[in-house]
Amino acid sequence: RRRCGLISRVFLSPRVAPGVKADKLYLVGFMGAGKSTTAAALGRRIGWRAEDIDTRIETREHRSVAAIFAQEGEAYFRTVERQVLHELLPERSVVVAAGGGTFVEPDNRAVMLADGAVAWLDIPLSCVIDRVPRDGRRPLAADLTQLEQLNLRRRAAYADAHVRIDASRPAAEVVERLLEWIGY
Repeated sequence: RRRCGLISRVFLSPRVAPGVKADKLYLVGFMGAGKSTTAAALGRRIGWRAEDIDTRIETREHRSVAAIFAQEGEAYFRTVERQVLHELLPERSVVVAAGGGTFVEPDNRAVMLADGAVAWLDIPLSCVIDRVPRDGRRPLAADLTQLEQLNLRRRAAYADAHVRIDASRPAAEVVERLLEWIGY
């Protein structure tokens, strides 16, 4: 399997920091980081439910994220995204795959940081380009220049996560790093 690139360092604490709720884990990061795949695999390993914010939005709206963006615009999508996030707040023993922009919104970020442990699945842009099809299914990935700018803008928000994990590694390795971090 082709490697997408390297991230020079992975900041990995042996345990979740004191004061961080460890009965819910939010996975954040740019599109193509593997948040949905990792959430499902991690949930299976520890016996927790996996929830995907984008999937919940698509189910609720009866259409794809791309269709929502095309028909209603990003502002509408972000409103629904915020509502779905708030619906998940009472849930415990769950791994939540956030949408790529969910954690970027300051109010969402504050809620997520207070509600559970937040892990940033970090991948280099070269890996994003390899993983994300530019066929319209990812509305914000159509233009490479805009994709690069979006990635740069979002990284500052992702850096507020409790931990940063190198997600350019195979999914099984990412799951192992997360298990180490949460103390399983």
